[in-house]
Amino acid sequence: MASPLARQIWTVSGVFTNMLVQGMVLSFPSCLLPGLRETDSPIKADLATASWLASSVGLSSMLGFLISSYLMDRCGRRISHLLVILPGISAWLFIYFAHNVLTLMLGRILAGITAGATVTLGAIVIGEYTSPEYRGMFLNLKSASVCLGNMVVHILHNFFNWKTIAIFGLIPQILAFLIIYTWPESPAWLASKGQFQKAKETFFWLRGSSEREKLELSELFKKQEASLLKFGVESTLMNSLKVILKKFTRKDFIKPITIIVFTGILSEACGRHFFPAYATQIIDDITGDKTQSFYYTLSIDLIIISSIILSSILVKVINLRTLLFTTGVPALAVLTSVCVYLLLTFLDVISKERQWIPLSMIVIFFILVNLCCTPIPYLILGEILPLSHRSIGSSLSGLILSLFLMIALKITPYLLENINVHGTFTVYGGFVAVSLLLLYFMLPETKNKTLVEIEDYFNNGKYHSYDETDKDTKRRMLI
Repeated sequence: MASPLARQIWTVSGVFTNMLVQGMVLSFPSCLLPGLRETDSPIKADLATASWLASSVGLSSMLGFLISSYLMDRCGRRISHLLVILPGISAWLFIYFAHNVLTLMLGRILAGITAGATVTLGAIVIGEYTSPEYRGMFLNLKSASVCLGNMVVHILHNFFNWKTIAIFGLIPQILAFLIIYTWPESPAWLASKGQFQKAKETFFWLRGSSEREKLELSELFKKQEASLLKFGVESTLMNSLKVILKKFTRKDFIKPITIIVFTGILSEACGRHFFPAYATQIIDDITGDKTQSFYYTLSIDLIIISSIILSSILVKVINLRTLLFTTGVPALAVLTSVCVYLLLTFLDVISKERQWIPLSMIVIFFILVNLCCTPIPYLILGEILPLSHRSIGSSLSGLILSLFLMIALKITPYLLENINVHGTFTVYGGFVAVSLLLLYFMLPETKNKTLVEIEDYFNNGKYHSYDETDKDTKRRMLI
């Protein structure tokens, strides 16, 4: 019989496979846009159209977040995941058979719906299906899967055109659908609907039945029973609107959302999405040698993936806050150095021949930021939203992250065109500095904390230890 850890790994493998595809979606402009600019391309796109083809994913992902938030509350995590992957499957087919910009745009929009819907949904699945001691590692590997998808597109671009790459994107998307089909439903969602016996069976199947797991489940049941007594399983539209509006007055809703806002800004400013999409152009501008840009880009992709995998190990032994600031502050210093060096070469103060200097600094920068800064909003998204706020919270978080994604993908080509690489990095560096400063005062430590403990923190300003559990909770412990 498979161990609980093996079952958790199988479950998150569906998330990882889907995230690999979303990485391919995000980096697809790096092969699509150069292909459209070729003289023999049957489809033509100017700078404005190209920027919309890249950023439309961010715009449509907002719709995806809204759809997934509604579905995950009504249908559960499993059915929701299956439904929102269907547009992604259709997207690759539209792109492959496209003969004009409109069809390409439709494919990108459909891809964005799936990307937006599954980013938060995947984080919530990992948060609800996995044990606290593995959760941070799995959430980090989710980010590594996205970066692996980025690298896959960059490699394939060296051998195939964008139409063929679309078929390579379709295959893992179908595989993810098949894996997710085998999942059980989330025990947290089942409990929120009053299905406590089924939730208990699923929880023990996924996590085992040690004393700690029993106690965590009893805490979950206690909170959900209180919630059901207060609100019921179903609510009228007016009551639902009142509940949603009331959330904006609760600190256990406002605080996590504020943290997600600034971690999202930090992630985008560190190049999580704009760099994979425009990596080739950025490297070309720095080196001035298009023949070698593939190898430089591939090297940076490998370094980024290695950094995130290393981060998956580090989050098991180092506190998240410690990891964030011990890597984020040096990364900001390196980025500042890159900007100064590139500015001096642009002004012909120093020679442009030493390409290895700015490239080495960029490599160091991406090593540092991918240890924590770029994956952090997706690390904490599955942890810091209380169950009672998870549907509307994930929806709002998704809209915010989608907006940041769209802005980054939309403005980056214009920044590169008008203020060059050094100016672009300077703009993003300013956002990195502000975000790190604010997060220093806002971000709590979540390492090895259960979702119930984290929820208590945002309500009470401190963590509630299981050792302090009252007699009533112990009496309710599930056998």
